[in-house]
Amino acid sequence: MPFQHTLNVRFRDCDMFQHVNNAVYLTYFEEARAAYWQAMRGPDFAGFDFIIAEITCTYRSPALYGETLDLALWIPKVGTKSFEFAYRVTERASGREVATGRSVQVMYDYASKATKPVPEELKERIAAFEAAPLAP
Repeated sequence: MPFQHTLNVRFRDCDMFQHVNNAVYLTYFEEARAAYWQAMRGPDFAGFDFIIAEITCTYRSPALYGETLDLALWIPKVGTKSFEFAYRVTERASGREVATGRSVQVMYDYASKATKPVPEELKERIAAFEAAPLAP
């Protein structure tokens, strides 16, 4: 079962066309990633040592002011130095799919300014949190 995060569309999220601006979805993904990380690792963001290498969003239908959005996210793949998040955004009342997305996170050592391997302990936590084995 994917991790679930809920957001309410705020007035500030909308553009002059009265729907959520395309750039705001990346903020929604960011908020969902932070909620996932806190639920899995705890409130102090320990081990939050990755950077975003790539992110995509496919828009399926417009989200509007006042709607409640459910963001499902999960980690379908963990590599040697990176891992992916997959996202699905649906409007709660109708179940309408609003957007899907994907991001690639690369583990990063800020002191040495270099990438580093995904720790085995993190792979184990992700697998336990998602209750499923991870694809390589």
